[in-house]
Amino acid sequence: MRHSGWADERFGAVADAFSRNFAEFAELGAAVTVFAGGRKVVDLWGGVADERGGRPWERDTIVPVFSCAKGVVGICAHLLAQQGRLDLDAPVSRYWPGFARAGKEAITTRMVLGHRAGLPVLDRTLSFEEITEWTPVIDAIEEQEPLWEPGAAYEYHAHVFGFLVGEVIRRITGLTPGAYFREAIGDERGLSTWIGLPRSEVGRLARLAEAEGRPPMPGPETLPMRMVTMNGAFVFPGLDEPHGWNDPALLGAEVPGAGAVSSASGLAALYASAVTGVGGSPRLLTPETITGAVRELSSGATWSGFPDVGARWGSGFLLDSGFRPMLGPRSFGNDGAGGQFAFGDDEFGIGFAYVANRMIGYGDARARRLVTAVRGCLTAA
Repeated sequence: MRHSGWADERFGAVADAFSRNFAEFAELGAAVTVFAGGRKVVDLWGGVADERGGRPWERDTIVPVFSCAKGVVGICAHLLAQQGRLDLDAPVSRYWPGFARAGKEAITTRMVLGHRAGLPVLDRTLSFEEITEWTPVIDAIEEQEPLWEPGAAYEYHAHVFGFLVGEVIRRITGLTPGAYFREAIGDERGLSTWIGLPRSEVGRLARLAEAEGRPPMPGPETLPMRMVTMNGAFVFPGLDEPHGWNDPALLGAEVPGAGAVSSASGLAALYASAVTGVGGSPRLLTPETITGAVRELSSGATWSGFPDVGARWGSGFLLDSGFRPMLGPRSFGNDGAGGQFAFGDDEFGIGFAYVANRMIGYGDARARRLVTAVRGCLTAA
C-alpha cells in the first residue's frame, strides 16, 4: 500500500512496518506519528477514512480512540498533582466530600488510577441521556459500595475510571476533564485530541469498521460487558447503532474513560509534550512526576478471576510488559479497543501514537509491530 507522509531516514523501518500492516492485517485506514527529542520524526497515514464512499485518510483525520482517553485523563491528574493542587494519595473525599459514603472513605485518587478502588462497575443502571448529563453518574458513584476492600485487589475500571478521576479534576478546577484538558494543554499546544468532540471537527472524523472474524463479545450480564457498556447504556462494539461509537452524539459527550477522539499526531504530541516538550516548549511532567506514574500498582490475575495476561499498571497508565511492549521502565501509555495505542518515554525522549479505524481485536499486533520498529531504530542508532 502506498502511504502518505514521511519518516526521517533513521526511522525508515517504521514506514516499512506501517506498509506491511496494510498488506498483512487488512488495514482499512490508519496513521502513526513518532516524536523523538521533541521533534516529529515519523508522520504517516494511508488508506480509507470511510469505506462507504472511499473517503481517503488525510493528514488531519481523527478517529475514536476508546481507552486511550485514560492516558489523557491520567496526564491531567499528574499535572495537577505536580502543581500541588491534587494529592494522589489523599482520600478522594478531600476534594469531593460526597464521595465519602458506603465504605469509600479511604479510597485515594491513586487507587482509582491503579484500578484498585473496588469500583469497576456501578449497580445503578443509567440511561444514555443520564450518562451524558454527567451529574447522574456522579450521584451513582457516591452511593456505590466498593466490590472489594479498596486497595486489596484490582479490576479494570473501564468507564468509572474516567468519571471518578474526572470529577476530582472538576472539583479542583471547576472544569470537566475534557474542558480542563483543552484549557490546560490541548488548545495551547494545538493538539487534535478531544474528550467531547466539537461539532466543528466532525467532518474530519474517520468511521470505525469491524474486521471480519472478530471474536464475539461475552454476554451482557457478564462483568466485562457491564463495565464496557455501563450496564447496557452503551452498545459495544455497536458501531452503527444509535448512540454507538460512530455516532457524533456519543463522541460529542464527555465520556472520559473511553470517549476520546484524536489524530495520531495529537496523541503522539501529547505524550511528547509530557516527556520532552515539543518545539522548544517545556515538558509537562517532571522526571519525578513520571517516576511516580510508572511505579507498578497492579498486575496479575484480577479480582473477578480474569487470568494474568502480563499487563502491568502504574498510576493511570499501562507500563512496559510482555502484554504491551514499549521501550523500557520509563514507558507509560494506554491503548484502545480498536487497536489504537499511544505512549511516552522520557528516557528515550519518545512520544508515539498509532490510530486506525479497522477494529481487529483488543491488543492486536499492528501497534506492537510499529513499536518494535521504533525500538529497533533507537537501538541501531
